[in-house]
Amino acid sequence: MNKPFSQACENNKLPILQKIATVFTESNTVWEIGSGTGQHACYFAEHLPHLTWQPTDRAENLAGINNWINDAALMNLNKALALDVAEKNWECEKIDALFTANTLHIMSWQEVELFFAGLKKYLSEKAVVCIYGAFNYNGHYSSASNAQFDQWLKARNPQSGIRDFEDIEKLAKSANLKIENDFAMPANNRLLMMHSYAND
Repeated sequence: MNKPFSQACENNKLPILQKIATVFTESNTVWEIGSGTGQHACYFAEHLPHLTWQPTDRAENLAGINNWINDAALMNLNKALALDVAEKNWECEKIDALFTANTLHIMSWQEVELFFAGLKKYLSEKAVVCIYGAFNYNGHYSSASNAQFDQWLKARNPQSGIRDFEDIEKLAKSANLKIENDFAMPANNRLLMMHSYAND
């Protein structure tokens, strides 16, 4: 069976786990947007047995993710579902916890906006959202390696690129989300932790 592999996932899975274990304490099901290879889903489900982990990705990536899931054989790890943030309707009803890693800089800016529009539509009140990846602050790269990474992303796809924290904060607010923590992570990455609130 073909199991896609990401060395970056292997490198960052423990530091991410250490943070989300303190955040997803009262959640039931965590929806992962853009599960990629499936490595994160398997690792987090194994180490957070009180949660049900729901991987999602575009349809063309599901086979590889599900190969990881089948080998893991965990009761709290669901089969991956097809979910594209650009689609009007997501394959869910209400989401009480959501995780995504290294997706916002891959998406086009329009897709980032649609992602947050989807959060506004599907998140339950007091939902928890964790977004992992690289961000710029005040229009500046936080490291030389991030600047190089951004150039690589844009050479690959001009619509991709590291997003500005301030722009993400605005989109979060528009989706009734408040950024409560901005954790520093290894390799010049961040983990943004947000809570949803009632729209007054």
